[in-house]
Amino acid sequence: MLNPQWLRTFLALVELGNFTRAAERLDLTQAAVSQHLRHLEDQLGLLVVRRPRGIELTPAGRALLDYCGEMELADRRLTSRLSDQEDEAGEVGLITPGSIGLVLFPLLLDLQQQRPEWKMRHRFAPDSEVLDAVLESRYDLGIVALKPDDPRLAASRFIEEPLELVVPAHEDVHEWSDLERLGFIDYPEAHATASRLLSRRFPGNPGVGSLRRQGFSNQISLILEFVARGLGFTVIPRYARIAFGREEEIGVMECGAPVIDTLWLIHRAEWPLPARCARTVEYLRERVSVPVIKCEAKRKRVVKV
Repeated sequence: MLNPQWLRTFLALVELGNFTRAAERLDLTQAAVSQHLRHLEDQLGLLVVRRPRGIELTPAGRALLDYCGEMELADRRLTSRLSDQEDEAGEVGLITPGSIGLVLFPLLLDLQQQRPEWKMRHRFAPDSEVLDAVLESRYDLGIVALKPDDPRLAASRFIEEPLELVVPAHEDVHEWSDLERLGFIDYPEAHATASRLLSRRFPGNPGVGSLRRQGFSNQISLILEFVARGLGFTVIPRYARIAFGREEEIGVMECGAPVIDTLWLIHRAEWPLPARCARTVEYLRERVSVPVIKCEAKRKRVVKV
């Protein structure tokens, strides 16, 4: 590591071309300027050649001058990254559950088209993986269904998401026997999710595990493909249904009092978000309800049971 004071002396000497003027600018003696230069030359070799009318840089001196320029640029980048103005370029990392992620992902792409210098990186993951990824700073932002109690994480309400009973178009569900007839489309965590809604609509039911399993997918974007083809029913978070492109092929059964999850936006609490990430959050908060409004208006049918 080169001594910063020696480098400042070298830069002043190069700019002014004179030992006396460099000493005056730096409030040093001329002997101190010469000593700083000598220390650098002991490490790097001859840097300057004294001429009657100034100095001339050697190849090593030009290389050191370039190095000083790179260091100055690196200092500016560091200052920018640590300041609230650091939104010029960089990555925005967001990790979410599948359902809300299906709606947020196209919004992230819209934002990247507006700000190409912001590189969007998104991953679908369950709550446990979201928490680990944000805690380990592998992602700037995360969304979880349960508010964390870890003091290292800051959590704020992002949006509410109801659960929905989704059946093939032209099917009705009035009794538990209708669900038995249709069969269940399964996915990871589906039993816990479905039980929360179905236990309210059909109290005392024998449980989701008693239903015939008609299909399974671990990709939340594919679950409603089964339903749209008439192969069974499922219980799914609303945003997964909204993201499905063929709403005319499915129906949503109204089940009385809704079962609603609050989704929480999380990030590390010990330091502020980069400005580009904070602006991304603002952008998503402003727009996340828009797809809901559009899709709700286009729904063909909602059947009360």
